Amino acid sequence: MTALLCAGILLTFTAIIFVLIKWGNMQLVGVTPVRTLTFIAILFTSGLDVGLIMFPLTEFAGYADIAASPEYAFSNPLAIEFGYWGFLIWGFYFLTCFYFCAIEPKVKFFEIPWIKFINNAVIIGTCAFTAFLLLSNLPWYLPQVGDGETIVGSFYLIVFAVIAAAVYSSTSLRYVRTLSLSSTWLFLGLIVFMWLGAFTGENGTPGAFVETLSLIGNYFGNIHQFVLPLNDYHEFYLFWWFAWSIMIGQFTSRFVGGLKTWQVLAAMLIFPSIPIATWFAVLYYYHINSLDSTGYYSLAMAAVGILFVVNSLDSLIRLYSDNLNLTVQRFGKAKYIVGNLAAMSLLTLLFQFDFLKIQWIGALVIVLFFLCLAYILITSFAKVRAIKSSPEENEIDFGKIDLA
Repeated sequence: MTALLCAGILLTFTAIIFVLIKWGNMQLVGVTPVRTLTFIAILFTSGLDVGLIMFPLTEFAGYADIAASPEYAFSNPLAIEFGYWGFLIWGFYFLTCFYFCAIEPKVKFFEIPWIKFINNAVIIGTCAFTAFLLLSNLPWYLPQVGDGETIVGSFYLIVFAVIAAAVYSSTSLRYVRTLSLSSTWLFLGLIVFMWLGAFTGENGTPGAFVETLSLIGNYFGNIHQFVLPLNDYHEFYLFWWFAWSIMIGQFTSRFVGGLKTWQVLAAMLIFPSIPIATWFAVLYYYHINSLDSTGYYSLAMAAVGILFVVNSLDSLIRLYSDNLNLTVQRFGKAKYIVGNLAAMSLLTLLFQFDFLKIQWIGALVIVLFFLCLAYILITSFAKVRAIKSSPEENEIDFGKIDLA
């Protein structure tokens, strides 16, 4: 699967360059446009999951162990962690967002019945993987509930409640803006909370934070190292990003509010990377100085991580429900909630039993990328070449989201 992954990455970045050359100054408008700040909040909270909060403290030591993993010797653990989560990798989301905003309305590749089936299988599978990540990481962050290693019954109840909350919030598009903005502000509050714990008083100084943050600069000096997989673990991350890319593109493309193509790319690369870099720098300082991150800190991280999961699941459940016409309007709120809750809970357990793997889903997405390209070249090349704007029916009306 490594060869398929490399081919998919090269196709993605080649396509991004082509899009910028041909449509870089084209204005993009989604079906439910929102203001830029809201769009960035939706992008950030929908495009990331609990792994952003819960993975770094468990990974820094592995990136520092160059005896076991010499492929990491070119950089420091903080820059490597950032490379797995920030900047360049968000180009995946840009490409799919642009495609669904400007090209898919003309091509309609994802309306082909068997393609629609595969697409929704990808969304549902990745949705369940997000819930599984929360379940598998809760013991480390909430040792107060168990022994810090074992998944106990309480953790299953927490994840079940999270899925239930996400299913309920997905019943109305009006919750998107509130959920995204509140998730963003709470995450920023978490950064400030843990920053104060690390860099004030006896623990450190603001200057120490700047010095730690500057380590991320090594990422940009070695950005080419992160394009193709460094090892099996990086490969896992890249497949994970591919698995998310199509559905995040579908979801976020709805909310583009008149930005030009190059501005959408800049927004996706830069704005999410700033809080990611800041967050990772704070956590890395905790790691290298062996500061205590338990107690209130771990509870705060778990709480924000749970909110991120609710936000991500909300967008994904809404997406596959709309695609499959499994809507509240069709079945009623009670049947909609019960059906989605049962499906997500069952699939989460399948990941727990190692029946499903995110790498398989990511590989399936890469195959969809190549099939879509072939379909365009064979059936819709003239239509795509003639594209000059987003669909004419998409108007910049920021009040649409309140009526949805």
